[in-house]
Amino acid sequence: MGAERRRRGCRAAAIQLTAVALLLSGCASMPDDGTVDHVDSSHRADSDSQVRVFGVSPQKGEKPQQIVRGFLEATTSDEAAFSTAKEYLTDGAAGHWDPFASTSVVSGGPSPGNAREDTSGGKGFTVQVTGTRVAEVDAGHSYSPVAGDYAKGFHLSKEDGEWRIDRLPDGLVLGESDFQRIYRPINNYYYAELGGDSESITGGKDVLVADPVFLRRRIDPVTATVEALLAGPTGWIDPVVRSSFPQGSRLARGQRLSLDDAGALTVRLNSKATRVHERRCVRMAAQVLHSVQDQASAKVSKVTLAGPDGRTRCERTREQAEDNEPGRLNGRASAQYFVDGDHRVSSFEEGSEDPRPVEGALGKGETEMGAVAVNRAEQEGAAVSRARRSLYVARLTEGAELGEPVLTSKAKRENERLTAPSWDGLGDLWVADRDPDDPRLLRLAGGKEKPDEVDVPDLAKGERIESLRIASDGVRIALHIRQKDGSRTLRLGRVQRGGTADDPQVRVTALRPLAPQFEDVAAMSWAGGSRLVVVGRESGSVQQMQYIETDGSASDQPTLPGINDVTGVAASEDESKPLLADSEDGIVRLPPDANWKTLTDSGTSPAYPG
Repeated sequence: MGAERRRRGCRAAAIQLTAVALLLSGCASMPDDGTVDHVDSSHRADSDSQVRVFGVSPQKGEKPQQIVRGFLEATTSDEAAFSTAKEYLTDGAAGHWDPFASTSVVSGGPSPGNAREDTSGGKGFTVQVTGTRVAEVDAGHSYSPVAGDYAKGFHLSKEDGEWRIDRLPDGLVLGESDFQRIYRPINNYYYAELGGDSESITGGKDVLVADPVFLRRRIDPVTATVEALLAGPTGWIDPVVRSSFPQGSRLARGQRLSLDDAGALTVRLNSKATRVHERRCVRMAAQVLHSVQDQASAKVSKVTLAGPDGRTRCERTREQAEDNEPGRLNGRASAQYFVDGDHRVSSFEEGSEDPRPVEGALGKGETEMGAVAVNRAEQEGAAVSRARRSLYVARLTEGAELGEPVLTSKAKRENERLTAPSWDGLGDLWVADRDPDDPRLLRLAGGKEKPDEVDVPDLAKGERIESLRIASDGVRIALHIRQKDGSRTLRLGRVQRGGTADDPQVRVTALRPLAPQFEDVAAMSWAGGSRLVVVGRESGSVQQMQYIETDGSASDQPTLPGINDVTGVAASEDESKPLLADSEDGIVRLPPDANWKTLTDSGTSPAYPG
């Protein structure tokens, strides 16, 4: 290693306050290449972490390329305002550069090229910084997978005899490893816009939906979380959720938020945020409590909202906020369901390994079934016949009859007929007909009404839905789509509900890709408030199972053990429930901290309620 490389390796020095003596003998830096290890950042607060990474100031006599490289390394520090990075800029550029405008994530890290001298008579240089872009985080902290090249010019001129950057793009450019270290995903929570359908359940206006954002780990995380919440939902989810905070709500000046020893949080807001009635105020407090809880290591016991004068406007305890618990429409998921070897709907009770047919007609086997879904209350089942031609709905009670099918496909081939159905938390049943002559997404309100076709305007001609899973909140749906070339991809859609209770209007819009690393997706299921488990193959790779966040980012959940030839997967939005998979060994279950275990070698179509 040359002297210059050693010196540059120390640009981002990790300093641990309890071990300064050890670090004086060397320095810590983040690698720009190699594999990326996903850090488990769930439910953990880093605000009091003793480890910090600081930038190193520019050295005297450095050349333009060295200045740009040093600047890029300084932007990976844990300094709140990037004070060291700004030392690499001219005074004018330091005053105008906005590091928070966006963050470009590039594989292997950004690479500064050779300095090119101005050709128009100037006395400066331009250094082109390049990389392979994999994602973009916008000013609202929203992550989006983005493929393509990153190429931006950094112009330098001399100031007080030293080269400094005088023109540069706003925002940051980071390698994947640095991004993983600096940023953490959290969920902010907003209320679902369910239109007239909110009247179909008790508390339909109180359903919280997760909106994932990326925030800096060590820079005042509780304050950053609340500020992001007050700024409102990110662009993709915005049309189907709402915030109880009035527009223009801000923190009162001079606050650095943290939980006290009892787990309580007091938030002073500006006057715009506190000119509301008490009922709205407690809904605001519930949003804060659940959003902060998503990133805090301790239990949040209470949230108090106060005005700029410090006077309490309202408060919400943890127990009171349970009325707005995220995922409350998911149900208890007390059993796991499947189609047994005799083509009956059967179930495993929680913790049991002995299956039994469900009560009622679906468990009798008089009509052979091929796929099943059970509503979130576990009172009704919906099953597709073995040939995938007909959809039946029946209560899971003794003596319940099957009746006539509620939907029938006219397609000639089995694999072009009905998908497995899926229930949302409002009690609506969703299914797709894959008939090439008439592909449709359908919703049965309450699981009983006549099927209504749901418009999906972003589906291209020749594309069709191969399978689907609706989230319990009813405003997000994962669609497994077969493309014109036969490959299968995964996309997330917004369920936009309008109209009235008597005349609801529903459409699925703004499809965006999930799991872009997979060139072919085999199966998927919701596995949390903003997480899915996906089975697929990367280019030239074997089949694998991964957790994926709804914004397309890789999850911080542990790597799942391998399993062969998976054709179906089932998970619950309650993350404490084990995974189920349909494999060449039959239906298998993945208990916590264990490996896959066979439940039955003769069943198919495993499903949790939903």
